Amino acid sequence: MSDVLLKVEDLHTYFYTYEGVVKAVDGVSFDIRKGEIFGLVGETGCGKSVTALSIIGLIDEPGRIVSGKIIYKGKNLLELSEEERRKIRGKEISMIFQEPMTALNPVYTIGDQIVELLLLHEEGIANIKRAPKELKEEKKKKAIEMLKLVRMPDPERTIDSYPHELSGGMRQRAMISMMLATKPSLLIADEPTTALDVTVQAQILNILLDMKEKLGISILLITHDLSVIAEVTDRVGVMYAGNIVEIADTYALFDNPRHPYTVGLLQAIPSVTEKKEELKYIRGSVPNLIYPPSGCRFHPRCDYMMPICKKEKPKLVEIEPGHYVACHLFGGE
Repeated sequence: MSDVLLKVEDLHTYFYTYEGVVKAVDGVSFDIRKGEIFGLVGETGCGKSVTALSIIGLIDEPGRIVSGKIIYKGKNLLELSEEERRKIRGKEISMIFQEPMTALNPVYTIGDQIVELLLLHEEGIANIKRAPKELKEEKKKKAIEMLKLVRMPDPERTIDSYPHELSGGMRQRAMISMMLATKPSLLIADEPTTALDVTVQAQILNILLDMKEKLGISILLITHDLSVIAEVTDRVGVMYAGNIVEIADTYALFDNPRHPYTVGLLQAIPSVTEKKEELKYIRGSVPNLIYPPSGCRFHPRCDYMMPICKKEKPKLVEIEPGHYVACHLFGGE
């Protein structure tokens, strides 16, 4: 498809530990189209963040991308040299991390960090101290404009502030402005609203929606919160234990979920329109990814388990236009 910006094909990312091999991402495939927000949702530990780090090239030992393809604008990123990937990372593909306090450098002002990023990617200057004063002033003005774009209160003052002087919501705004400063084609947002109060969460999500509309960027939004998925995404992939189990348009997923795991997730959400005596839940627990279940990884917790589920891992099959499910109930052999 000509509108596909990034395509992940059969990605396997493992971690080699003393206890054994953790198959954190085990055959994940999906694509992200130009100008869309694609959501990746699932429980903690299902492989969402590892998938994102694999895309941006930040998997370190003991982790390793074992196989698969990550095709960005027609190029397989896994075949590029580290130098070539570094030119793409931060400039064309940027990432907002879950906790901005750990991602921002505590000893540099917000302005210096944005300016340094701009100098590196626009001028090829790696050290801010080596840049001419006039050039730094030019980049500082651009940094202030980026802070205004993300609705930062008093950006002229904030640019000279250190990360610890800002609230959680302001730090997240600063992080977003940094990642957008180089005008990337793809922004990866890993749990961008975690640890923020509800009103600030809504503001951050609205900023992401604005960036999609104003800048035309694609966004990979990673979250465990289905309400966030419903609010801002165009399409969504549901992950379970290192696998994608369902991909659909967001409306179709909430209106007609097909995989038993997705159905269970949605049934566990409290309803504001329907009175329930008790919430349904998914029995059992998330499997150990060193020793995952054979066949379908969800089968020990599934109410529809069949003998084939224990033996064969189901493939993603298209059951309706744009709606994919990995389940033997739908012929996912």
